[in-house]
Amino acid sequence: MSAVTEPGPPPSGEDAAPPARRSHVARNAAIVVGVVLVALIVLLATRGTSSSPESRIVGQAAPEFSGPTLDGETFRLSSHRGEWVLVNFFATWCTPCVLEHPQLVEFVEQHEGDPVQVVSIAYGNDQEDALRQFFAEKGGDWPVIASGTGRVSLDYGVTGVPETYVVAPSGQVVARFEGVTADGLDRAIDQAGGMAAASAP
Repeated sequence: MSAVTEPGPPPSGEDAAPPARRSHVARNAAIVVGVVLVALIVLLATRGTSSSPESRIVGQAAPEFSGPTLDGETFRLSSHRGEWVLVNFFATWCTPCVLEHPQLVEFVEQHEGDPVQVVSIAYGNDQEDALRQFFAEKGGDWPVIASGTGRVSLDYGVTGVPETYVVAPSGQVVARFEGVTADGLDRAIDQAGGMAAASAP
């Protein structure tokens, strides 16, 4: 005769938890881990911004640069001492650059006749034809330096685009933007002395 197995005692502890309960516990644990990871990412992304390479230039003399522009002229930063200069690093393939461009156009139009100069510096391997098309379609008639820009990007600590540096008439970098608005540029200039500062380089 075969042995008859008597039923054992009901399971207890963790093994006794029904599948639905175990699923609920696992989901809660995953949520907690996700929240911790997000908090860690935010902390790493926001700490130490004042000492990051791209922000050290603010408060310092703007690195000198010059280069050929799309219209065949030569732009030289030192030639614009006594004016406010916006040094705009951008690329035609950069979506945030496309989104900020109308703000630059608006800013220039609002300050027609003021001592303000914008210069755009192509970042990466943009071709001249693409740059010309970009400005033809989206507006803006300021100088655009299309080649030999790698050294300038390094000197300014550019890590991505768009980045815009506001250079005061004195030649000092007073602000840096990752994406500009016309109002934001006005505020930065006002806080650094306003248009009147252009009369006292």
